[in-house]
Amino acid sequence: MSAKNIIVIGAGFAGLSAATTLADMGYAVTLVEKHQMPGGRARVHEAAGFRFDMGPSWYWMPDVFERYFARFGKKVSDYYELIRLDPGYTIVFGENDRLTVPADYQSLRDLFESYESGAAVQLDKFMEQAAYKYEVGVNQLVYKPSRSIFEFTSPGLLYDMTRMDIFQSIRKHIRKFFKNPKLVKLMEFPVLFLGATPQNTPALYSLMNYADLKLGTWYPQGGMFEIVKAMESLAKEKGVRFVYNAEVTAIRIAGKSAKTVVTTAGDFEADVVVGGNDYHHLDQHILEPAYRNYSAAYWKKRVLAPSSLLFYIGLNKKLEGLTHHTLFFDEEFDQHAHDIYTDPKWPSRPLFYTSLASKTDPSVAPEGCENLVILIPLAPDLPDSEATREQYYQRVMDRFERLTGQSIRDAVVYKRSYAMADFKADYHAFRGNAYGLANTLLQTAILKPSLKNKKLDNLYYTGQLTVPGPGVPPSLISGQVVAAEILREHPNH
Repeated sequence: MSAKNIIVIGAGFAGLSAATTLADMGYAVTLVEKHQMPGGRARVHEAAGFRFDMGPSWYWMPDVFERYFARFGKKVSDYYELIRLDPGYTIVFGENDRLTVPADYQSLRDLFESYESGAAVQLDKFMEQAAYKYEVGVNQLVYKPSRSIFEFTSPGLLYDMTRMDIFQSIRKHIRKFFKNPKLVKLMEFPVLFLGATPQNTPALYSLMNYADLKLGTWYPQGGMFEIVKAMESLAKEKGVRFVYNAEVTAIRIAGKSAKTVVTTAGDFEADVVVGGNDYHHLDQHILEPAYRNYSAAYWKKRVLAPSSLLFYIGLNKKLEGLTHHTLFFDEEFDQHAHDIYTDPKWPSRPLFYTSLASKTDPSVAPEGCENLVILIPLAPDLPDSEATREQYYQRVMDRFERLTGQSIRDAVVYKRSYAMADFKADYHAFRGNAYGLANTLLQTAILKPSLKNKKLDNLYYTGQLTVPGPGVPPSLISGQVVAAEILREHPNH
């Protein structure tokens, strides 16, 4: 018998992971992608001699990447060179007031102690708990398909989960250990990747602090797109067929099965379909109403992670006193969070983040130049215009120049903005979000949108709107989880 034919929609991290894993299992896999390159939100943009990673810029949880490639008998080093950043990043609290996070743990303990007496020992205790959560959370819980509560009811796992602080907020948890407001901000920062405020994020996610401060912040030489290139290369080696410039416009159904994926590049017959594109778009705009997993009312109630306003900027000079990653926390965090989650609007006093990949990697900018990305977190679905973007560019640049003590705008030789309207146009992103669903308690595990269509026996979903959640490592895992479910329910024989 010939291998079952699987169509994977979308060549983002989750789609690439699912396609490669399924091909390795012996399925005939075709991956259809709207754009002319893989990567999804992690595409690359090149202009005026600069190379910008358009999406993810933080490389955390290196063990997840190693485990992914090891599954196929490969190593990360077969594809790209990893550099551990030291310092990992800097937090700017004001003029001449910054905290630089060292890679070395003993140096980190010394840093904590310098801010608060006894904080080094408290950090040890915090990290011991966080390491346990990381071991159970990343190596067990996130690999569950979360289709039934019974997946989580083994005595051993139930015992582990009682120690995971699922029902306490990360905000309260951190404050049990640290009182200094700057240390608290440092410890709360990683949960911003999860798309919710610290008071609404379970303390389970202190595992992110372990990933940050113990496992470290890394950079793949050449940029984050090197991961995408590695995954595409491996997928092709495993036999995945790629079809680019192929936007999905419909899925034809026969009985209870998805039979044909209709794209702008032709029609593709399928025994199984995996949606690695935007879940909401597939559910509400591609599928006919009778086959949708959820109602419009259900989607309206979902709590989304933020969107972003990004600026990709080429500078004709080098900047002084900045690290690869810098967080500007010179304004009040709670006010910006209020403007994202409680009363959604363009922020009155935004925090922002800068990435200077050229500090680590000269290949991403012409000689003597700097590759700068600025990111401002925003509530999703805000009115988005070029005039508003420019207003925020000037506001942030005023602070950026003042806080770093140097002129920057006069060195700009290339600038491109990217925000909600672009996320919608390029990725059909639900409400223009950048990161997926927020990891709140009521959107965890079985409470996330299901990875399986409830009305069709062969349509599955992967990526940041389903399990395990947003971020690059979870997306790699998401593709593997859905592949395992397909192998179980549609064995290739």
